[in-house]
Amino acid sequence: VDPGIKDSNLKRLRRVEGQVRGLQKMIEEDRYCADVLTQISSVQEALRAVGRELMRNHLKHCASAAIKS
Repeated sequence: VDPGIKDSNLKRLRRVEGQVRGLQKMIEEDRYCADVLTQISSVQEALRAVGRELMRNHLKHCASAAIKS
């Protein structure tokens, strides 16, 4: 994996980790359901972004190398 992409994905995942901790706190504090759902949606999109970047990297490097060989 390209070092820049790896660093970017790790930063995103650390952000997601913080968001999930925030979600736990929101639930502990009985926060408004719509706010919790909005935060869940944000976490899901952040994870999708990491997945898209990993897939892009996989197709660019791993899959293309396999096809060539």
